[in-house]
Amino acid sequence: MKFGILVFPGSNCDRDVATVTSGILQQPTRLIWHSDTDISDCDVIVVPGGFSYGDYLRCGAIARFAPVMKSLQEHAAKGKYVLGICNGFQILTESGLLQGALVRNRDLHFICDRAPLRVERNDLAFTKKYQKQQVISLPIAHGEGCYFADDDTLKELEDNHQVVFRYSDAIGNITDEANPNGSISNIAGICNKQGNVLGMMPHPERAAEGILGGTDGKALFEGLLEGLLVNA
Repeated sequence: MKFGILVFPGSNCDRDVATVTSGILQQPTRLIWHSDTDISDCDVIVVPGGFSYGDYLRCGAIARFAPVMKSLQEHAAKGKYVLGICNGFQILTESGLLQGALVRNRDLHFICDRAPLRVERNDLAFTKKYQKQQVISLPIAHGEGCYFADDDTLKELEDNHQVVFRYSDAIGNITDEANPNGSISNIAGICNKQGNVLGMMPHPERAAEGILGGTDGKALFEGLLEGLLVNA
């Protein structure tokens, strides 16, 4: 099994993800420069956090035109896995791989904190190591993490059970007070209809070993790896 991690000018979480995939999980991992187009050797592509191309214009708006993105579209169309984290989530919505958009936080402030999340479904490779409705805690760090979708899109997401994570309080209640950035319906992460593309604003790679203060994010990568091994 091989992980590929896209690297754009301004990406800054690519090494963090590699520390999990090649260090903790001890899996082959390749950093993929944004101008590369051959990613056919990779089973999972991670689009990491950071500030791709400086986040000029709009977060992820320039990265969507990078040469590697056509290959990523083809990778996803084959049913292979794609994980977008923070700026990676923004890039996936800008490129049309996921619905909706990420806009400025409700209070217009950059947020760097930890947030409880409720796991809405555990039938995905990404979430199979969690319990449904389990509350996990992951770091968040963003200024444009407020998820938005129009009414029709939101209804489609809910009807198709594409909401994977919601911001909650410590016991799983979905409240305005537990919503750190004003995301509609407290949405913290969604997947595509097929379930092989996941985008999320919280950072699982920053909660994958005890020295970082939590390990709730490790299960996401372990579940993904387990799913790949079963299907190999």
